[in-house]
Amino acid sequence: MAGLIPDSKSYLGARLALLRKTQNSDGGWGYFAGKSSWLEPTAYAALALAGEPAADRAWKLLSSWQLPDGSWKPAAEVQVSSWGTSLCATIAIVRNEWGHPLQNGVKWLVGSSGVESSWMNVAAARLRLVKQERDVGLKCWPWKPGNSGWVEPTVHALVALKQASAKLSSSELRSRVHMGEAQLMDVRSRDGGWNYGSPAALGVNLPSYPETTALALVALQGRHDLRSDLGKAFDLARRQVGETPSPMARAWLTIAMRLHGLKPEELTGDPQTDLMITGVEALAAPEGNYHVMRTAGATA
Repeated sequence: MAGLIPDSKSYLGARLALLRKTQNSDGGWGYFAGKSSWLEPTAYAALALAGEPAADRAWKLLSSWQLPDGSWKPAAEVQVSSWGTSLCATIAIVRNEWGHPLQNGVKWLVGSSGVESSWMNVAAARLRLVKQERDVGLKCWPWKPGNSGWVEPTVHALVALKQASAKLSSSELRSRVHMGEAQLMDVRSRDGGWNYGSPAALGVNLPSYPETTALALVALQGRHDLRSDLGKAFDLARRQVGETPSPMARAWLTIAMRLHGLKPEELTGDPQTDLMITGVEALAAPEGNYHVMRTAGATA
């Protein structure tokens, strides 16, 4: 996107113009214009505007939010490690910054997992003391330490680690990537897509959701050995993009299809007041920066 300024009346141009207009004085974005800055909308806006001064200002703010353990907190006043570490790692890689901040963030991600994969839970599952709807031996990622693992934070961790493997590969990193991919396949819903974290609850099969189906497909880029297995998911995604009322889900489904070499229908409409959604929609545009989520070719 560097050097390219689309027409402000176009789908992409209108969204980038809104993001430039609503950037806070500290360099970040809130979920809505005029609200305090948070990591998630700031990260997506920075990726959508990559190469522009606005993205540099955003990265300066996000860099100040990295904690001593290598993780990132979600906002200036919230002193808790968060899944947003994955988004910040991706931004660092997009910026070609492979130094200690990224290395420490990657190390934290490699060591992070959901509480369901504790040795006590794994032992209880193997002894059949409790019934598990998913394989707790497959570590995935939580929203924050001490929580269970879910599909969305797992997806963003996989994207970041697969991208990081281009220069920071290790046996531990490769193991977590392979385990995370296996976990995503383990928790697929019966309709071929993905729910938020489990294919069933209390013995009842759960349906998939458009956004989590899209995100899982983003994480499974490059797995050509799974292409036939994912056919049902692609068919579902094509149907969901035309049916879902969620602009966020449509944007992620569009990004997933673009990253897998498929041609989705063009998105239309005015920008959202939710600036996080605006950033993701900007990424999803044909001329947008959806490629920042690309992992194909990374040798995890």
